[in-house]
Amino acid sequence: MTLAFALGACTLTAYTTLRIWQVGQQDGRRNVDAIVVLGTAQYNGRPSAALAARLDHAIDLYNAGYARYLITTGGNLPGDRTTEAETGYCYAVKQGGVPPSAILMENTGRDTLESIQHVRAIFDAYGLHTALFVSDRSHMLRILRLAQDQGIEAWASPTTTSPDDNDQDLAYKSIAHELGGLGLYAFVEEDPGPARPTYAAPSVSTARC
Repeated sequence: MTLAFALGACTLTAYTTLRIWQVGQQDGRRNVDAIVVLGTAQYNGRPSAALAARLDHAIDLYNAGYARYLITTGGNLPGDRTTEAETGYCYAVKQGGVPPSAILMENTGRDTLESIQHVRAIFDAYGLHTALFVSDRSHMLRILRLAQDQGIEAWASPTTTSPDDNDQDLAYKSIAHELGGLGLYAFVEEDPGPARPTYAAPSVSTARC
């Protein structure tokens, strides 16, 4: 029994790792209602290299006309003066020339699941249905699973320039993190219940660009 369990766990881990890699290699870009950028580290308004890579890709998609809206996501850590979403907002406006009116912010999510739940609330408020999600390649499988469980018609368009994918050590850590995240969601966090948060649009002034 113990051997069978161990073999099953190894097989599941290997299969999930393969799926993380496969999904991360696919770019499903197409015309959608919104491009959603998943947040990651920022330093008091300055995006980390990984966040900048995600934002650059999302801005390129927006400027190519794939969506009407760009949604930036992510809250902050204790002591931070701004959020990941606000940092993304300012970067998209200043560096990418995206009109402020085209950017919506989800600036309270503490992790991927919370951010996508709050994106769902934005979709409900604005009558949106379809999305291109932008993040690192290793992140895409989990994002699509969570988004689809929230009733969002979702496709992945991963950035190809994130150091979290292109540095070998960081890539291994990212895959291990995703395996843990998928396992946690499957066995602990998944909740098919109908309750959803409501969306309160943050004022533009909160971005502090």
